[in-house]
Amino acid sequence: MKVLVTGFGGQLGYDVIRLLEQQGVECKGVDVGDFDLTDGAAVKAYVTDYGPDVIVHCAAYTAVDKAESEPEICARVNGVGTINIVRAALSVGAKVVYISTDYVFSGDGDQPFETNEPYNPRNVYGLSKVQGEMAVRSLMTRFFILRTSWVFGRNGKNFVRTMLRLGTEHPQVRVVCDQVGSPTYTRDLARVICDLIPTEKYGIYHVRNEGYISWAEFAEKIMRKAGLPCQVVPVLTSEYPTAARRPLNSRLSAQSLKDAGIHPMPSVDSALDRYLQELREEQILF
Repeated sequence: MKVLVTGFGGQLGYDVIRLLEQQGVECKGVDVGDFDLTDGAAVKAYVTDYGPDVIVHCAAYTAVDKAESEPEICARVNGVGTINIVRAALSVGAKVVYISTDYVFSGDGDQPFETNEPYNPRNVYGLSKVQGEMAVRSLMTRFFILRTSWVFGRNGKNFVRTMLRLGTEHPQVRVVCDQVGSPTYTRDLARVICDLIPTEKYGIYHVRNEGYISWAEFAEKIMRKAGLPCQVVPVLTSEYPTAARRPLNSRLSAQSLKDAGIHPMPSVDSALDRYLQELREEQILF
């Protein structure tokens, strides 16, 4: 099996490549310098030359707030770019893993979203990920769509590292308390991807660490586990305006993984403990 992973420079792509290499799987990670996702001919040429059996498509436009002022660029990367990946995959007979988000839903209510619930994105980024999902679902049958939320990993910026930095610089930090979801460690998400790709268990999955928590509660866990005295002050989303509307409900049901017989994801607490240990071992600055 040969696996091509886009977005290798990001958090998830890095961990997917790292795990595949540990498993002895032939793989290659690519990023923005290798080809332009929005250039169909360039994407097809690269994919044809490598000849993968699986493409794990982690690359994406992820600047959620900036997307509100750059909707065309966001749509080209996440929509057209995904169409180009799918067409290239079809030309070589490869499966595709598409990484999506809870932002494809409305974010209303307080119940976990199931995989078959209707799309209703509330911001430009969410709409672009719907476009990507529809490209995969309409053009091919051998695909895995993995929706996830609140990711954090070694190779990039994320909420955990931001809180660790702020916790060392300030005695107090304000964090929204009415947005609830599941933080997801990219190492754990990568494991599910690597478990799925040799199979034919195609379809849509919700993949996140076990447990629901607000951003403020998660920030408190980070400070406590890191031994930082910084006080977390809970605030409402209405008190912390952003360009893009954030979902208050980012809960994703994990029933799809259970139905497929995939080993469940570890808890949020376990994920955070192991991530903090990874940062310590690698002496990564916040």
